[in-house]
Amino acid sequence: MFRHRSIRLLPVLFVAACLLSAGWVALAAPTLQAASSRVTTLDSQLFEITVPQLESLYTAHAVTVTQVVGWYFARIDRYNPIYRAVQTTERRQAFAQAARMDQQLTSGSLPSWPERGWLWGVPIVTKANTSIAGQVTTDGWSGYMLPGHELVAPRDATIVARLRAAGAVFLGITNMPDFAASDTNRSSAFGRTGNAYDVRFSPGGSSGGTVTAVTSNYAVLGNGTDTGNSIRMPAATSAVVGYFPTRGLVSIAGIAPLDWLLDNTGPIARTVTDAAIALTAMTAANPTPQSDPLDPRTTDAPTKAQPGPYTRYLKPGALRGKRFGVPAFILQGSGIPFQGIPAAVPENIAAAEEKDAILPLRASTRKAFLAALDGLRAAGATIVFDDDLLSPAFARIVSRAGTMPYVAEGTNQFLSLFGPAQYHSIAAYHQATGQSIPDTVVNPTRLRTTEPPQQQMRVETDPAANANYFHPRQQALDLYNSTLDRYHLDGYVYPATQMPPPDETMPQSYARTGGISGTISEGPHSDTSWVNILGVPAIVLPGGFYPNGLPFGLEISTRRWHDGDLLGWGFAYEQITHHRRPPVLVEQGLLPDMP
Repeated sequence: MFRHRSIRLLPVLFVAACLLSAGWVALAAPTLQAASSRVTTLDSQLFEITVPQLESLYTAHAVTVTQVVGWYFARIDRYNPIYRAVQTTERRQAFAQAARMDQQLTSGSLPSWPERGWLWGVPIVTKANTSIAGQVTTDGWSGYMLPGHELVAPRDATIVARLRAAGAVFLGITNMPDFAASDTNRSSAFGRTGNAYDVRFSPGGSSGGTVTAVTSNYAVLGNGTDTGNSIRMPAATSAVVGYFPTRGLVSIAGIAPLDWLLDNTGPIARTVTDAAIALTAMTAANPTPQSDPLDPRTTDAPTKAQPGPYTRYLKPGALRGKRFGVPAFILQGSGIPFQGIPAAVPENIAAAEEKDAILPLRASTRKAFLAALDGLRAAGATIVFDDDLLSPAFARIVSRAGTMPYVAEGTNQFLSLFGPAQYHSIAAYHQATGQSIPDTVVNPTRLRTTEPPQQQMRVETDPAANANYFHPRQQALDLYNSTLDRYHLDGYVYPATQMPPPDETMPQSYARTGGISGTISEGPHSDTSWVNILGVPAIVLPGGFYPNGLPFGLEISTRRWHDGDLLGWGFAYEQITHHRRPPVLVEQGLLPDMP
């Protein structure tokens, strides 16, 4: 926890004071000046640094890993009391790893990059639902922090193991809302995270902690997870790149699920290049992406995915001649209820739920989106608008892919492999603690008041699974692909959110009617959960800024397994627009330590 703010020059000032008290004035001034100069040099070297740039500094022996790790921890200490992006730090482990790496640096035995590891010596952060051996996987929920009953991970999540193998240095664990079940970033485990561009505003959720850490230069990059928009929407609020891989390209084993049929994980970075490097590490692509026996949906990755490393696709001219369609249902605000609507729900109730999910595109966001499209056109792409291009009929089909009856299966599977010795199932947690895990990840059908609660089933054996999930999902995916074919499109482009980040110090307006609700923010919201249902890849890119200085994010999606192509288009857009502008952080502000 962060209870005291450290100042980077404090040790230097202490040494200077001691020298002055001994009368060594002549020596004290140069010592202080040299130390201050070194801090300034590190600031200029490391602020907004990319992975290739950092690896070049290591190769040239211009910095040590210990210096780099210390610089990032100094920023966390300085700014985290205000923004609260990082829940816990791993200082002892990070500095021990840095010392070992520095020995490699000085020994002269260090291989060249990337042979030494794509992320060798790169400081990163991980989201609080991602298992790290020996650390508490809070999942944002205080119930996994009960004294004596903490959810201490017995092993690393697959992506953590792969990031370690690539040489990454883990600095800390980022804040997230309970179970990743919110579009903003407040948790019972650690409180509220503020937007780095204005702490009063929402950074989005549920990867708001990681995006705030990365955009604020607390780390070079991090991982996010995404069940309905939770990598992509927060990335849009914070001028970073959020990458949602084809589901099955990256293993989700060891990540506490919100809804395992929709969950995904991917990199959050300040540049497309760094995101491509992180994805290469997460997939262990050398060059073929590797499957993971703990996540059966990765079985097809070695044969269907484009090969790595994903940096091979990053070419400035990648957008020339490409065509992208704008989904009409997003512009019209047709809503898709989160986790869909199972087949047993009558049509009249389903229609009412779809109506309740309507999410109009705010005028300011529409304007920002249209302006962001100019960058695609400047890079040589064509943008196609048509009222029949993924019309509201598409949204209705996607809405009937219901996953709620199968949520408990994912939670039990996670606890069986990554839970502590005390509890390896939902029932065992209750027996060990006397408390219940909330219905959010046990049986969310109980939380939807318009529908009768449904029994939790295993999707592999439920006779209704085809009608509930598999058939409507395939229908929607077929329509997604056939529309690409009919309009001769390479992908789709749309706003990553339907509105700007809200001010969480002000009464919020209802998303649909515009009236004042009087409640605190639970947004911003997006209309992009269909990406999770289909499992197609998507990328969010910095797309400009609103008049109040908050970022806007542009999202692009394409066919399954075309992740390399998608990263290439993102790179080409980034290189021609250069929209990213880092936030100016404050050390005092509104809402410090707000629960």
